[in-house]
Formats: sequence, structure tokens, C-alpha cells
Amino acid sequence: MPPRFPQPLFDSRIGGNSLGDLPEWDLRDLYTDTDAPEVDRDLTDVETAGTAFEAAYKGKLATLDGAAMLAAIREYERIEQVAGRLMSFAGLRYYQNTMDSECAKFMADTQDAITNATTPLVFFSLEFNRLEDSFLNGLYAANTDLARYRPVLDRMRAMRPYQLSDELETYLHDASVVGSSAWNKLFDETMAGLMFKVAGEEDELNLEATLNLLTDTDRAKREAAARALAAVFDKNIKLFARVHNTLAKEKEIDDRWRKMPSAQHARHLSNHVEPEVVEALRNAVVAAYPKLSHRYYRLKAKWMGLDHLEVWDRNAPLPIEQPKTVNWTEARETVMGAYASFAPEMADIAAPFFDKGWIDAGVKPGKAPGAFAHPTVTNVHPYVMLNYLGKPRDVMTLAHELGHGVHQVLAAGQGELLSSTPLTLAETASVFGEMLTFRRLLDQAKTPAERKTLLAGKVEDMINTVVRQIAFYDFECKLHAARAEGELTPDDINALWMSVQAQSLGDAFNFMDGYETFWAYIPHFVHSPFYVYAYAFGDGLVNALYAAYADGLPDFQTKYFDMLKAGGSKHHKELLAPFGLDASDPKFWDKGLSMIAGFIDELEAME
Repeated sequence: MPPRFPQPLFDSRIGGNSLGDLPEWDLRDLYTDTDAPEVDRDLTDVETAGTAFEAAYKGKLATLDGAAMLAAIREYERIEQVAGRLMSFAGLRYYQNTMDSECAKFMADTQDAITNATTPLVFFSLEFNRLEDSFLNGLYAANTDLARYRPVLDRMRAMRPYQLSDELETYLHDASVVGSSAWNKLFDETMAGLMFKVAGEEDELNLEATLNLLTDTDRAKREAAARALAAVFDKNIKLFARVHNTLAKEKEIDDRWRKMPSAQHARHLSNHVEPEVVEALRNAVVAAYPKLSHRYYRLKAKWMGLDHLEVWDRNAPLPIEQPKTVNWTEARETVMGAYASFAPEMADIAAPFFDKGWIDAGVKPGKAPGAFAHPTVTNVHPYVMLNYLGKPRDVMTLAHELGHGVHQVLAAGQGELLSSTPLTLAETASVFGEMLTFRRLLDQAKTPAERKTLLAGKVEDMINTVVRQIAFYDFECKLHAARAEGELTPDDINALWMSVQAQSLGDAFNFMDGYETFWAYIPHFVHSPFYVYAYAFGDGLVNALYAAYADGLPDFQTKYFDMLKAGGSKHHKELLAPFGLDASDPKFWDKGLSMIAGFIDELEAME
């Protein structure tokens, strides 16, 4: 059982004064403080329970009957929950201020303690995977409570062809704290500490505030921010190249020892999605570049009176767009109103996030950039992190992360092992929450200019979610393939980045000197290799789901909540069947892409 961390679901959309009182996390539902007696109690529990679990079950799984196997799995699940609670607390404190040495120390010490305490559990999945199918089928048939765990156990057994010896797996578990997780922390702390001198700004800015300027109405400010980003990234590019080289090489070694057929295969296994489904998604999106991003950005250049866009124009407001700062109260009312219009139950589930300290919204020194929703453990509740700056896009980010939170609350009823949703489906509720919010705002638009602004903003978000993320996926594929052949220089990585950027964004863009380093700040590549296609998967899936909702599919809300409550207990085919959808059908993805193309058609018709 590996230690669990908050997995930052970082978004590429970056949102301020007069924002109102922005909420901060109240982590006391996990622990009251780092020196609370419950922390030591739970650390001791994990350690003693892990040792007892190994003594009780190691070498004996093949002799257990259904009731005894169920007892073993439930105790394994309980230990994971206690360990997850500890790591969630340590991780959330750390992401609030990655530059705080006490937070970093508590995180590292807790990780070390949990890693050591859970080493006795490593045998369980390895030994379980060596059991015969016929033996397990007999246990499942005789014990329905045990059979309920079959989906997660089958996902675990999908690793059978790739698992190593017990000794090697135990070594890798113990070494994890000085492997990828250590490089992750180096990346996070370095990125949080970067400061950018932007021409025209009195003070140096952190990454979040500098990225925010890329959406400013003043083109000179956008250019100054882009050039400041490029200068600092270039100054640190050797370090970022070292992080990527090391992590890619570590992964290549692990994959080679496990005889994984590709660098992406482990991600597909963990997502419980077939490689051919991901390939069909990727191919459909790449084929659609000309009718999506290429076409839209040529249209945007025309609106802005430019022959070509520069990279600092990609997320620029339209000339007709009125600058707007959305305070926190208005953002809350917008999202909650959209949720309640779809189903009052959804708004009821979301309300405690605002009222009980489950959201940390403000931009603060040392705070991790971006946004995420972390489920913690199923007997507590999720926490949402934002860097809210009052931009209209920040409202969509709130809708997105709150969607994750609602999903995580609903799935918690499955218990610790079955609640975790594969990443491909984990983006469903978040993107659906965005769509509900967008549709509500579109319905409320009072003028053609307001409708055009909303449509353009949605198209840009969908391009960022689909086109940009598939381009990221292609970049990672190229990066890992190239690293398998040898060490990569910063220039090598820069060239890979530019190859996918030019292909995905199209001929409407000029690329400034320095843009080739912008791969450096994308945390997905460091934290979760090949994660990014989940965004495109989720967007395509939600477009198809929303079309079914708009067409009046009977009992849609009930079916939707049932899907979210299922967590990780069902395969995507089974979850989507009630909606008449099948993600394994290559034509499925064309439906979602057609929705984006339809929005661009409407924008063209407004000319």
C-alpha cells in the first residue's frame, strides 16, 4: 500500500482586489495540530496494525475462506484509511505553504513514518495476485460481501504480469521517499519560490500572479509577463531538465523491469481504460486540430485586429469584453445557482465546502499554484484548493473543483478501496459542473456581445482542456521515448515542446523566443505522468452526457448521481450504459468534439 498524497489536479486556467473574505482551510476535521495526541496515536496504530497484519496473513492467503479473506481486506482498508488521514493532513498543510520549513519537515517525517509502517503490507497485493482465478471465483461466489470488492481487486490483479519479486517490491516501496516523491517536492518548492520581475510592476510577482497577467486586457502587460516567465524559466532550465530527466529515467527503469509494453501503460492500467480507447481519443483530437484550435485562433486574431497572435494573446480577453472582477460572494452564488438548477441535492452537497472551511481560496506566498480537490479519506471529507483572483475563468475553476468535491463526497459511501475513481472518470463531475455554470451564464446573457464573450471563453476553456491537454500528452510521449534513448539537454526538451505547440495551436501564432521553455512549469509532467489525457477524456464524456441531458433523457439526474456514487466500483462501459454511451466506440469522441466545433460555428456566424 503506497503512501497517499493530495494529488494536485492542476488546471491550466488562471484567474483582484475587493474579492471579499476568501475562505481558508480548517484542517481540524483531520487533526487539530501537528502535536495533537491523535497524530501519534494513529501513527502507532498504522505501525502496530501493519506488523500484526503481516503476521496474521503473510503466506496464508491461499488457505483463507471467504469470511477470513473479507476480514483481511477490511483490515487492510482500515489501515489505509488511517494512513491516508495522516498523509492528507501533512500534504494539505504543505501545499498551503511549500516554503515553510516546518510544514516541509512534518510532511517529510510523516511520509517516512508511513512508508516504514506500511512496508509489512507490501506482501498482500503480491501474494493476492498469485492466487488462482478459480480459487478466488469460489470465494466470491460464496461471499457476496467479499464479491463487492471484486472491481478493485481485479484492477489490482491487472498488475499481475508486471509485478516483481516480493523483495524488489519491498525495496521500491522503502526507496520511494528518496525517489520520485523527493523530486516532486524539489519541483514544488522551487516553483513556489520563483519570483518574476515584470516590466511595469512595482514588486516582484510569484508564478500565480504572473500567469494571471497573461489574461490582462493590456497587451503590453501580457507581453511583459510572458517575457518575465521566459527569463526566469530559462535561468532555472537546467534544474527543471534534471528533474524531468531523472523522473523519466526512473520510470523507464521501473517499466523495463516490469516489462510494461509502453511508458503510458501503467497509467492506462491505473485508469482502468484500454490503450486503444486512449489512442482513439488522441487521434480524434489531433485530427480535429484544424477545425477547432486552428480555426478559432484565426478568428480570434481577426477580432483583435492582428495578422498573427503572439503566445501572450492566447488567453487574452476579447476587445469587446468588459473587464470584470468577480468577488467571492458572486462566484459562490453563480456556481451554487447552476448546481441547484440542475439538482437541489447537488447544491446541498456543495454548501459545506463554503461554510465549513473546506476551501482554501486566496493567493498567498508559498502556496502551491493552480487548483485541486483532494478527497482525503472517506470518513472525513474532501478539501478544495484554489488561487482565486476574481477573473471570470476563476469562477469556472471553482465550478470545476467543486464538481470534484461533490463527486468525492458521493463516492465516499463505497469505502476507502472502492471510492477512488479512475482519472478518466474522475474528471466527469468537474467538467459537468463547469458546463452547468457556463450554460446558466449563457442563458442569462443580455446582449449579443455578452453571449459572444461567454461563447469565446467557453471555447478557449474547451481548447485548453482538450487540444492543449492532448498536446501535453503527445509531449510526454515524445519526452519519455527520447529519454529512453539517452540524457536530454534542455534544448532537446525545448524542441519536443515546440513540435507539439506548433502542431496544436496552428498557423495563427508567432512563438516568441523563450516560449520553448514553458514546459517547465507544468506540474502534471512531474506529479502524474500521462495524467493529462484524463482532462480531454472528461471533456468529451461530459459533452456527450450533457447532450443526453439536453435531449431530455428520462431520469437523467438519478442516473448521473448513481454514476458518481459508484466511485471506482464499475468499469466505464457499465457506468455509461444507462446514458446510451460507449467510450470504446471511436465515433464517441467525434460527438464531443462536434460540440466545440458547433460553438465556433456560432461565433463565426456572429461576424
